[in-house]
Formats: sequence, structure tokens, C-alpha cells
Amino acid sequence: MRRRAADYRRPVRRRFSCWIWALLGLFSIAGFALFIVHHHHHEDRVEQPIPEKNARNERIAHEHLNFTEEILRANSYARQLAEQMTLAKAYVIIAKEHNNLRLAWELSSKIRSCQFLLSKAAMKEEPITLDEAEPIIKSLSSLIYKAQDAHYDIATTIMTMKSHIQALEERANAATVQSMVFGQLATEALPKNLHCISVKLMADWLKKKSLQELADEKRNSPRLVDNNLYHFCIFSDNLLAVSVVINSTVSNADHPKQLVFHIVTNGVNYGALQSWFLSNDFKGSTIEVQNIEDFTWLNASYSPVVKQLLGTDSWAYYFEGSQDMKIEPKFQNPKYLSLLNHLRFYIPEIYPQLEKVVFLDDDVVVQKDLTPLFSLDLHGNVNGAVETCLEAFHRYYKYLNFSNPIISSKFDPQACGWAFGMNVFDLIAWRKANVTARYHYWQEQNADRSLWKLGTLPPGLLAFYGLTEPLDRRWHVLGLGYDLNIDNRLIESAAVIHFNGNMKPWLKLAISRYKPLWVRYVNQSHPYLHDCVTS
Repeated sequence: MRRRAADYRRPVRRRFSCWIWALLGLFSIAGFALFIVHHHHHEDRVEQPIPEKNARNERIAHEHLNFTEEILRANSYARQLAEQMTLAKAYVIIAKEHNNLRLAWELSSKIRSCQFLLSKAAMKEEPITLDEAEPIIKSLSSLIYKAQDAHYDIATTIMTMKSHIQALEERANAATVQSMVFGQLATEALPKNLHCISVKLMADWLKKKSLQELADEKRNSPRLVDNNLYHFCIFSDNLLAVSVVINSTVSNADHPKQLVFHIVTNGVNYGALQSWFLSNDFKGSTIEVQNIEDFTWLNASYSPVVKQLLGTDSWAYYFEGSQDMKIEPKFQNPKYLSLLNHLRFYIPEIYPQLEKVVFLDDDVVVQKDLTPLFSLDLHGNVNGAVETCLEAFHRYYKYLNFSNPIISSKFDPQACGWAFGMNVFDLIAWRKANVTARYHYWQEQNADRSLWKLGTLPPGLLAFYGLTEPLDRRWHVLGLGYDLNIDNRLIESAAVIHFNGNMKPWLKLAISRYKPLWVRYVNQSHPYLHDCVTS
């Protein structure tokens, strides 16, 4: 076949390409136009809310203005006002001292205006403007210049303020001491209802000969010296407190009839305690009440502490020195003059036939059976006690004077302290170690109160040093007479809770959170208790 000439082929191909390019061009123009229209429409939609959003952000920032940061900024009017107000207050005091009452009144007036403006700005959470601050700043500046011109210079201001600060510190210290004294007085005072009960019971003891005969009959009971039973001793003159200790102990004992309680009180309360415990039943337990005045062997020739308590120096320390600010009020508590407080060091002499006893303070409440204490292995030690050195301030150096070589040469200042209030005493080991003689030695060394101030714990730490077996902390939880934040779980798990401190549970100043733990063991059904409380 013969090919077509080139002149007839090329025009056809050129005509087809032009149409294609023309169509592509039209489509491109149309697409570009649509893109521009759509883009402008989208910009209109997006840009429309932007001013609103910016306004809202500004409003939120305005509403949440941190006024503390505002007043600390160097260029803040609030800061300038606060600084001028502080200086003006100082000049008010100085102006009054110089009897310039007119200036003091003018300064006080501007200070009130300044305080009003600052409080208004803080309430509204808005910064202070120049228009608001300028009049007050100018007027305060003028008054401060006027005060300075009246010779109230900065040196005078500083000296005056220092004297005022010193005076305020002295007043604060005096108020603190006075508060402690009042708290101590409240602790020492016997509530009227307790005094009322004691009076009624004492009257019964004197009138009812049958009670005295019953007491004589029980005095020789073989149970009082039976070492197969569980013996507890309590030394106190607080009838209701002792009753709660015994009632709580027998209420939580597995075998209350095997418990024997040995109480020692003073002559004033002896009849009342006898009358109470002879006329009430404590689940079959045995209760003995003794009068400390019958312990003729406990005299000044035998006991250094008796000699010290009878001395004029001790009485002068407690009563004549009651206004001495250097002596802490707690160390002037008359309980330290009571020999009942020191009887714990004479337990083997009081109960010569017993082998093991549990000592209980009168401000404890028993929550679990205590008879397992008697089977604890003390590993040859005399005293079983809960240690209190979980905090650093309950170590030996906090109780004793380690600047004295007698103390520092024999004791470790970091040795762990322990608590009186619930103690297991092995009386056989006690007699072997002659702990009472050790106690007498340290009391003689401390005749001038240079080794420790007062109390029974410091001499106890010395007498039982190296002879104390630490017990599980759950046996004895302390602090219910002063600590408001004891963990409830710790209280619930405790065998004995101790209201040591000034806020005793029988006082109105008791901590309300803990008081029900004590009140539940008060014999509310006794007619004397009801009559004395209601009257």
C-alpha cells in the first residue's frame, strides 16, 4: 500500500491537539476560580470568631488575676500602696508616742483608704489603675514626708519598732506561761462531782460498821498472796479513776475471777475507796485497799525521797517559787509531793510474797486481756515496758542532765526511754538486782535537783537502766491526754490506752474524741454517781 504524503497527515494531528489544550485550559481556569471562591468563603468563616475568642481569653485572664503575684510585681501600684501603708503604720505609732494626734489621725485615715482600695482590687481580682492609686500615693507620700520632717526619721522608727516587738514578745511569753499555769491548775483540781462521791462514800464507811468488818475479814484472804493468780497494783487517791481501771481490766479478761487488784491510797480517801469496792462487784475479782499511812517502814530514815518531800526546800520550790518564770509549771505540780507517786519503787517491800505484778497508772483504760503479760519472757530483766523512742525527744538526754559527769560517765544519752503506766515487774529479779537501793542512790545524788527536775520517770530510767525488756508497742499506747491526732487503728489495737497529759478523761478539758473510751467503763448505775452529777 502506498503511504499518504506528509502534507496530508500533519494538519489533522495539529487540529486535535489544539482542541485538547483549549479544553484543559478552560477546566484549569474554572477550577482556579472555584478554589478562590471557596478559599475566601472559608477564611470568612474561620476569621469571624477570632475576635470573640481573643476577647474571651482576655476575659478569663482578667477574671483569674493572681493578686499575690500582682502585689509582688515591681511596677505594681498595689505593691507601692502596701509598702507605703506599712511605713505609715509605723509613723502612726511614733506620732501617738510624741502626742502628735493630728498627724496620727491623718495617717490612719489614709491607711484605711489604702486598705479599702487593696481589698476592693482583691475582691474584684483586678489590678489597681493609675487613676485609683495616684491620689492615695500622693497624699500618703506627703504625710510620710511630713512625719519625717517632724524628726521621725528611719533610725527612730527602727528603734521604736524594735522596742514594740520586744514588748510584744514578752507579753506573748507571759501569756504562754499563764496559759500553762491555768492548764496545770485545771488538771490538779478535783471536780466537784468526784469530791461529792468521796464524801458520801466516806460517810457510809464511818456509819456502817459492817463495811469495816468485811474489810477486816478480807484483809487476810489467801488469794492476796497466791502466785498462781494474776496480780495488779494501783497507787492513787482518785476513786473514780481507779474504778475505771479495774472495771475495764475485768471486763476484758478471759477469767476475771483469777485477777487480784492491790490498791494503795492515802488516809483521806481510804474509807471512800473501801466503801466503793466492798459495795460493788467486779466480776468476782479480788480487790485489796491499803492505807499508805500504815506503811510505818516507809519513813525518812529509810527513804531519801520521803526525807526530801518532808524538807522545807521542796515545799518552797512548789509554793513559794510558784511565780518563778524559770520553773516550768508542770514541775510545780503538787502530785510530786505525794508519796503515792513514788510507791512504784517499793513494790517488793509492799508485797513481799509476790513474784510478778503488773503496775497500772490510774489514768489508763484496759481494752484487752492482760493475763498473757504474766507469761512473757523478760530474759532475766526486771521491768517489761513499751519503749517511747520512736521520736528522738524520748531518749535519755531529754530527761537527764548529761552535762553532769555523774550522768554522762554511766549512761548513754541516746538510750531509748520507756513508759511508766503499764509495766510488768519480775519481783524476784528486782530483789536480786536490788533496784530499790539503786533508786535510793540516785535520789540522794539528786538532792539539789541538778540531775533531773522532778517526776518518777527520770529516776526510773536510772534505776532500771540495763534491766528493762522492751514490749510490743500494742501493749501500751500513750498520749490520749495531750495528742489529738493518734491513729484510730493504733488505739483499737492497743491492750492499754494511757491518758497521760493534762487533759484527763474525768475533767471537762478532756479531748472529746477519746473521752468515750473512758466513760464506757464508769459505773453509771451507782446512785451516788447519779446524784452527784445531777446536783
